[in-house]
Amino acid sequence: MNCSLCPVNCGADRENQVGYCGVSGIKIAKYYLHPYEEPPVSFKNGSGCVFFCGCSLKCVFCQNYELSRSARGREFSVEELAGIFRSLEERGADNINLVNPTHYVSLIAEAMSIYRPHIPVVYNTHGYERLETLKIASSFTDIWLPDLKFIDPVLSKRYTGREDYARYALPAMRFMAEKELRMTNEGKMLSGCIIRHLILPLAAYDSIDVVKFVSKLPGDVYFSLMSQYTPFGDIKNFKELQRPITSREYKLVLSAVRACGLKNVFLQDKDSSGKCYIPDWDY
Repeated sequence: MNCSLCPVNCGADRENQVGYCGVSGIKIAKYYLHPYEEPPVSFKNGSGCVFFCGCSLKCVFCQNYELSRSARGREFSVEELAGIFRSLEERGADNINLVNPTHYVSLIAEAMSIYRPHIPVVYNTHGYERLETLKIASSFTDIWLPDLKFIDPVLSKRYTGREDYARYALPAMRFMAEKELRMTNEGKMLSGCIIRHLILPLAAYDSIDVVKFVSKLPGDVYFSLMSQYTPFGDIKNFKELQRPITSREYKLVLSAVRACGLKNVFLQDKDSSGKCYIPDWDY
C-alpha cells in the first residue's frame, strides 16, 4: 500500500522500499525506562520509551540525528513490537512512550491489537502530522506529547526543507489539545496533552509566536519550554545554529510566557544544554 501517513505523502510501497522517512518496516534504536521527560510523564519509574528510526521531518539540528537518518537501530516485527510494550510494562514503566511514531502508526496499531498496555500510551511527535493519521493514533493514544517547532515558514524551510510545517502542525496541535486532562493525586498524567517547544538561536521571535498560539488553546493543556538546544546534527552550513541560546533569548521567551498568562508550564534550567543528555544508542 502506498504510504500517506505523513504530510510528505511520498506514496512509497513500504513493504518493499523505504519511504521519504528512510525506513520500510519497523526499525528501533533503543527502548528503555527514560527518566528525563516532563515530571508527569517520567513520574517515578520512568517513561517506557521506544525510539523509532527514520523521520518525515529531518531537522538539520536533530539531537537524535543518527535515528532520524536511520543510521542506527535494527528491524523488529509487529509481534516483537507488541512484546516490547509488554516488556516495558513488566519492568515498571509508568507509560509506553512512542518516540517519533508518525510513519509507523499503522504498524503500531497492529501491535496494539496484539497487546494493548494497561498503562498510558504517549504519542511523542515532531508535530508534522496529518489529521487523518492522528485520528488513527487516537485509538491507542492517552497522552499527546508533540513538539511545536516553528510557526515561521522561513525557519521551517531553512531547517527542515518543509515550508508547510505550520500549515499541518497548527491544526494538529488544536486536535491534540482537545484531549481530556486526567492526573492522579500524586501527579502522574493518565491523559492529556503537553506541547513542547525548543528555543533556537536567533529565533526567539518565533518562539514568542508559539507561546501566543498555545495561550489560545484549552486551558488544561501543558506547555513545556525547552532551553536545551545543543549544536548537533548537520549544521556546518548554519552558522547561527553553532551555539546554544543566550540568556537574553531565553528571557525574552519566558517574558512572553508570563505575559500570555500560561499556567500549566514546565521550564528547563538554562544549563540543560549539553551532549551529555543525548542517549547512547547502542543496545
